[in-house]
Amino acid sequence: MDVTCVVDDAVQRSSPFWGEHGVAFLIETEGGRVLFDTGQSGTVLMHNLDLLGVDPASLDAVAISHGHYDHTGGLTALLEHLSPQAGLYATPDLFRERYSKREGASVKSELEDVGIDLTEEDLAARVSLTLNAQPQEIIPGVWTTGEITRRPEKEGSSSHHRMRESHAIVPDRYLDDMALVLASDDEVTVLCGCCHAGLLNTVAHVDRIFDQPVGVIAGGLHLTGANEQELAHICRTLKTLPALRRVYPNHCTGEAAFVALTNAFGSSVVRPFPAGTVLEVRLRRYGVNDENRCS
Repeated sequence: MDVTCVVDDAVQRSSPFWGEHGVAFLIETEGGRVLFDTGQSGTVLMHNLDLLGVDPASLDAVAISHGHYDHTGGLTALLEHLSPQAGLYATPDLFRERYSKREGASVKSELEDVGIDLTEEDLAARVSLTLNAQPQEIIPGVWTTGEITRRPEKEGSSSHHRMRESHAIVPDRYLDDMALVLASDDEVTVLCGCCHAGLLNTVAHVDRIFDQPVGVIAGGLHLTGANEQELAHICRTLKTLPALRRVYPNHCTGEAAFVALTNAFGSSVVRPFPAGTVLEVRLRRYGVNDENRCS
């Protein structure tokens, strides 16, 4: 099973890949191809897929971690090339109106729309759309987490994020947020888009619903707003996971979190994980090729 970072905020020096604020991953197994998130723009997504030699028509499915623009912005361009038989997987709250409210902004006209720019009807007309709060198997071994409802730990929230609830604009509760789970016989890899539900909440959710322990965590962990004490608590809690052996953070993880994770886990934290990087996840325990192969 190969996991390729197609879009990220970072690219390798002198790389032909383009970067932007956003993320997208390509998961390839013997059972098919799944694109997880689409970055911020079709321009960057399609350029990088072309460099990888990936025809979008060959994708069996697309999964969307949540509705923010930096994860759904490439979807419109991608739809032009997807097979009508391709599946699209997300949680039911994906299409809720979402905004960014900066300091001093008080009315909707001053809010920036940061949600998905497609409607449920748009997607249902183009692909096989599955909106489900429960875990779904997309292709053999690749699952959605479904909605992450239990959140006793800190969420990956931002103070300026808002959503529409009935007639009111309220702080975003990120009910659309989900991750992917790549399952083998002995362990699972948790692949995060932005982890707005909270890293510890997401990992605990996966631990509850899958028999296999968490062995690898990768992707955007949204720890940019975490302070020193919160990062220390997160690291201590992750250390209690008996099978965790690798962390591949990128996108919204944040520099302070990179440092804290590296101090806590040493070489088990592998960075960077930029656009063009391939992570090989072999379907057996301790079978990961830990080299980041960069084109």
